Amino acid sequence: MNSIKTLKPVAVPTPYYLLDEAAIVANMQIIARLCELSGAKALLALKCFATWGVFDVMQPYLHGTTSSSLNEVRLGYETFGNNSNGNSEDKKETHAYSVAYSSDEISEVLSYADKIIFNSISQLNAFKDQARAQNIPVGLRLNPKTSNSSFIIADPARPFSRLGEHDKDKIAAVLSDITGVMIHNNCENDSFEAFSASLADIEDRFGDVLAQLEWVSLGGGIHFIAPDYPLEKLAERLKGFSEKYDVQVYLEPGEASIHGAGSLVTTVLDTMHNEKNLAVVDASIEAHMLDLLIYQESASIASINDESVDVVPASTDQKYDAPDNTIIYGRSCLAGDIFGEYALPNHLKVGDKIAFGNAAGYTMVKKNWFNGVNMPAIVIRRLDGSIDVQREFDYQDYKSSLS
Repeated sequence: MNSIKTLKPVAVPTPYYLLDEAAIVANMQIIARLCELSGAKALLALKCFATWGVFDVMQPYLHGTTSSSLNEVRLGYETFGNNSNGNSEDKKETHAYSVAYSSDEISEVLSYADKIIFNSISQLNAFKDQARAQNIPVGLRLNPKTSNSSFIIADPARPFSRLGEHDKDKIAAVLSDITGVMIHNNCENDSFEAFSASLADIEDRFGDVLAQLEWVSLGGGIHFIAPDYPLEKLAERLKGFSEKYDVQVYLEPGEASIHGAGSLVTTVLDTMHNEKNLAVVDASIEAHMLDLLIYQESASIASINDESVDVVPASTDQKYDAPDNTIIYGRSCLAGDIFGEYALPNHLKVGDKIAFGNAAGYTMVKKNWFNGVNMPAIVIRRLDGSIDVQREFDYQDYKSSLS
């Protein structure tokens, strides 16, 4: 994982999320380069990252947003897509998708959407006429029943998956109702060869369907911002796909848009020893970096006391054989509220500041009030180096989240 290099201390009480606009722009430039070479369009996946306080630096590089709910499509429209200053050439696209829309929300969804993608043929049949009446292009999610995902919980091709249609004959029967399809079957896939082979399989099975469409979204989960990723090969593959089927290709980078651009800054509140060194910080893995708990992964440490460190989570062998390792816990009552186990250069002390890296994607959108633990503030380091405290949370926010 990329490290967040703290340029100077931030005078904000911990915990807080720190977003670095310069790091975001570095990712944006890679995305823009890929789009330039391939002809693809890139949409920010709001399900991964929706902190609109940094959208101003993202807008010049992306073509719009894609969503997974009514709230997300509205947010994309209001904070990203509807900011063209009257210039139609600058208008950003707002794509709407949901696993299932309810009949009482579809009208509002359509009022924000430039395209709407239905997850199933039954949803398509239920709402296509309303979309047509407003001249909104309609798409359908296609499930090739194969994926590049090492996590069953995130695998759209898992057994009995509800995510998209896989029966080619049924899809062919509704081609007159759609102009495009969305195929999302990658998750943290950093292998171009695996992506290309998967796309070839999709072409073999659905090529005649693709040839009758106007656009194809290939979703997100492609880790093309890695330093050694063959970006030019990916661009060539996407361009060839687009030309072969005469379609506009869309990509939906979420984590790729903000990888390495955010950290969760915490303070050590207590230290203990129980066969290993233990430290408790003023944040919670369950409340503030929930994805790591779900996927049973450790947080990377970006800095300690504002000094960049090269620390990786302890390996399985080290966990058993290194009594000098330190386990860093969150402050909730969950016994497994653990950021990770680390071989640190020095023992932690009460008051030490620890910044956990890569804390933007699938973290801020999932933060919650478990145990009533203080919600991290949202802090942004702007391109000029200045610090903005975008949002702070207090007891009233906690109280108002309940009833």
